[in-house]
Amino acid sequence: MDEPVHHIAHFDLDSFFVSVEILNDSSLKGKPVLVGGYERGVVAACSYEARKYGIHSAMPMKKALQLCPHAIVTTNSRSEYSKFSRWVTDIIASKVPAFEKASIDEFYVDLSGMDKFFGVSKYAKELRELIIKETGLPISCGLASVKFISKMATNEAKPNGFLEVPHGKEKEFLWPMAVEKINGVGKQTEILLKDLGLYKIQDIAMAKPEFLERYLGKWGLSLWEKAHGTGSVEVDTEWEQKSISHETTFDTDHNDIEFLHSELVRLTEKTAYSLREDEKLTGCVTVKIRYSDFETTSRQETIDYTSLDDRLISKAKDLFNKSWQAKRPVRLLGVRFSQMIPFTMQMSLFENNAEKLNLYKAVDNIKDRFGSNILTRAAVIRNQAEE
Repeated sequence: MDEPVHHIAHFDLDSFFVSVEILNDSSLKGKPVLVGGYERGVVAACSYEARKYGIHSAMPMKKALQLCPHAIVTTNSRSEYSKFSRWVTDIIASKVPAFEKASIDEFYVDLSGMDKFFGVSKYAKELRELIIKETGLPISCGLASVKFISKMATNEAKPNGFLEVPHGKEKEFLWPMAVEKINGVGKQTEILLKDLGLYKIQDIAMAKPEFLERYLGKWGLSLWEKAHGTGSVEVDTEWEQKSISHETTFDTDHNDIEFLHSELVRLTEKTAYSLREDEKLTGCVTVKIRYSDFETTSRQETIDYTSLDDRLISKAKDLFNKSWQAKRPVRLLGVRFSQMIPFTMQMSLFENNAEKLNLYKAVDNIKDRFGSNILTRAAVIRNQAEE
């Protein structure tokens, strides 16, 4: 029996943060634009015009401005990034049977089986064109038999293009390419592969699996499989239903606002710690309240994607204050994060975010070494002492 034919499309919004900035300020179009912070900030994203000067993401802003002194630095539309991301998500959700949101600006779409009713290539092209028409954002798309090849096709299609790798043509597409084109091959792996005399993907395909495993372990075997066009076709359609939550039931009911706020802070920090451990960002916060008579309410709101404690705590407190019936004794509190997407480097690089994230990660590392209760906010300790 023949293996089923899979059609996996990968959509990637080109220079997403820059594109949103340009949509909101057309005077930026065609200019070297940098998204990020001045001073000690870094480049979170840059336009194609800026890349011509050697500028790239994660470069210190100071160095970027030395390379291109007339570059325009902006984060004016920062609050719009999550909104535009959700807009594109809604369009895709309305047009395809199954998709995965892989980050704030990229998606995998499973079009398998749709070739019976539509031309899959035609449908993917039309979906891309619809996104551009509706949102004004440039987006590239790759179509292939497995996920990693569709992503590589997207990279080759940029900027703002479409590329299909037909079934049976995977090796023809892959083999002439340099080894560093494979997703997940970083600088160190690239150097090691080239030290072993492997410069093209075809070189990896021609090498013996045992040889690759000796020098690269299981990753070597994975590279060998990728070089032969073998990879995952699994599109995670459950990404939006997944969530992280923590709740606590009190020994005695409480109606003291300071105590309840301190418990809310503790729960939010604990849940944010779990979020960062999973390398995720959340786009929705829910606060659950159960009163002494067991009546339970919950309120949720979408937020800009984040994993930062201060933003999550602020939203959790806001939701609690909107929900809690003053002076009514509370038996249980809970905090839940949902609409999670994978953490990306760019999302951490905005002004002030990088330093905050590094601080939270340092705290996370201490908790990993000495236990999750080793560091606690002063307000939480004060309320515990007063009990």
